[in-house]
Amino acid sequence: MIFQFQKQFPQLNSYWERYLPYQKRLDIPAKTNLLDEGTISQYAIYIEKGSLRSYFNNNGEEKTVQFFFEEEGLSSLDSFVNNLPSPFTIVTMEPSIVYLLHRKHVLLLMDELSKETDFLMMFMKITASRLTHYSGEFISFIRDSREQRYLRLLNERPHIVQRVSQHYIASYLGVSTVHLSRIKSKIAKGNAHF
Repeated sequence: MIFQFQKQFPQLNSYWERYLPYQKRLDIPAKTNLLDEGTISQYAIYIEKGSLRSYFNNNGEEKTVQFFFEEEGLSSLDSFVNNLPSPFTIVTMEPSIVYLLHRKHVLLLMDELSKETDFLMMFMKITASRLTHYSGEFISFIRDSREQRYLRLLNERPHIVQRVSQHYIASYLGVSTVHLSRIKSKIAKGNAHF
């Protein structure tokens, strides 16, 4: 989760490089669980290639929460930080190359970085960016119709629509695959007003 910011903050490259030997590189197939719901997250995950999703189980039905792609980092943050059971499963959607950095190394890295001038401001910007994204998702889920959420996804994050299976997109939007097909059909016919 830290390493995706190395391009943004090249002045910290010596830190990134020092922790590279502690990262575990995995070349893994699709549908590989990196974290199971109910277990404690021990690794920060960085995606070099491929895609992942996080989801939770709701009475036997998977509810997709988020998608992640190349050069993004993730973990089940509350679980990772507070040693709590993860409310999410994290799984690959396609063959992926990921790097894992154990929690103990992330904590050591954060301790070292905290002594670096301007790191606190950088970290606050990173955190604010993530919180802005998640609060936008949350507000959209409450305010917007399912059709509006799909149009927003199509306009703002078209790579998801291009790369992710329709049943995962339907789960993410909170609709059935049949309802998603109807939405797409209306849009294709030029009727984007719902």
